[in-house]
Amino acid sequence: MPGEKYLVAVVDDDPRLLESIEELLESAGHAASLFSSAQDFLRRVELHELDCLITDIGMPGMDGFELQRIVKERRPELPVILMTGRHEITELPQARQYPLFRKPFDGPTLLAAVDAAVALKEGPR
Repeated sequence: MPGEKYLVAVVDDDPRLLESIEELLESAGHAASLFSSAQDFLRRVELHELDCLITDIGMPGMDGFELQRIVKERRPELPVILMTGRHEITELPQARQYPLFRKPFDGPTLLAAVDAAVALKEGPR
């Protein structure tokens, strides 16, 4: 719900983007956990502590689609938001299953998507 504080994990191999999203989330009162790779995320995170995951699709090693698949197997209700700088990826069927942002994206729109994704997970109160 808008106004609530969430713990959001962000996975992207671009350190500048991680910093930018961290500042955006913190400006809205949320906490951000940052990871430079899907492998690092899976090694270090406790999925049950997260309210939302934002992940880049195009990363070296494990891409965001594979990370999303693994996360959904382990914690199906965790909201996942995908982002990409490669616009052709947005046309893939697996890209249409989750909120998807093309880089660069509007910060307030991303914050609204986080609020909406978590609200859907939590259901009506």
